[in-house]
Amino acid sequence: MTSATVEEAKPIRIGVVGVGVMGSNHARVLAGLNGATLVGVADPDRKQTDFVARTLGCAAFSSVDELLAAGPQAVTIAAPTHLHHDIALACIARGVHILVEKPIASSAEEGRELVAAARRAGVTLMVGHVERFNPAVEAVKAAIRDEDILSIGITRVGPFPPRMSNVGVVVDLAVHDIDLIRWFTDSDIIDVQSQISSAVAEREDIALLQFRTASGVLAHINTNWLTPFKARNVTVATRGKYVMADLITRQVTECFGFQPDGSYSMRHLSVGHAEPLRAELLAFIEAARTGGKPAVTGEEAVASLEIALRCLDHRPANAPARQAPRAVVG
Repeated sequence: MTSATVEEAKPIRIGVVGVGVMGSNHARVLAGLNGATLVGVADPDRKQTDFVARTLGCAAFSSVDELLAAGPQAVTIAAPTHLHHDIALACIARGVHILVEKPIASSAEEGRELVAAARRAGVTLMVGHVERFNPAVEAVKAAIRDEDILSIGITRVGPFPPRMSNVGVVVDLAVHDIDLIRWFTDSDIIDVQSQISSAVAEREDIALLQFRTASGVLAHINTNWLTPFKARNVTVATRGKYVMADLITRQVTECFGFQPDGSYSMRHLSVGHAEPLRAELLAFIEAARTGGKPAVTGEEAVASLEIALRCLDHRPANAPARQAPRAVVG
């Protein structure tokens, strides 16, 4: 079933748990889809919940139980990470299909419990690794298909997000790119090396991460919350080409045709204009409606979370938990 077919089919009744920045965007997109009927939004912050519900013309609920009593067939969960496990289990117990924002849970063990519970209940469990639906990322994936990948480099930096409190930069940001490395290479990560520091925040806000996949690809991630502007860049080197992508401007460039004298050709690749979150939610609705394999499975999300947590485990034994503020890094 295509995205167009999803929107033409009988609308699926769907709710949103959590109406912070991400959850409000979930609700906004769902309210505009022909393939969905937004039953309502749930959050203990009644003022914000009422505002979102009033703006979108849906019901407002103070709890997950109240939302589930309204009879949704599916729910997207955009609550804080430490609440994912209990909320998801409550939905699964009602036979409700779920999209859980990344990371899937606070621990790999909790994530595996959700995967097992969803399988037993026969409900769809998809995880919101929305970067996979970025048209620039899709263009990179297409460009390196059937290529012999040698290395991957990803930079994801920006200012400290005031919303953040219970996780550091590795679980909040780097988990996106761990997932992309596994997706680009179709291979597991088998070796992890990390340098992590807490410069100005309680949790780690700088991370330099290195990986080796089972297929032999070397990869690195540079991420921090100290850069005053957002930057999201991906480079992939293969034996036949070098691909560069700006995930914000969605510009993807390919270098190819390398000659002995050092010359080569360059071209800009065609990149789509779809909103990643809209594409993700359409994919979730399709999987929930058909029972097909979700675009991002719970097992994949658990594997990426496990690698992120391994990065934190590899903190040098003598590294200070907190250091004095330092200059901005990029």
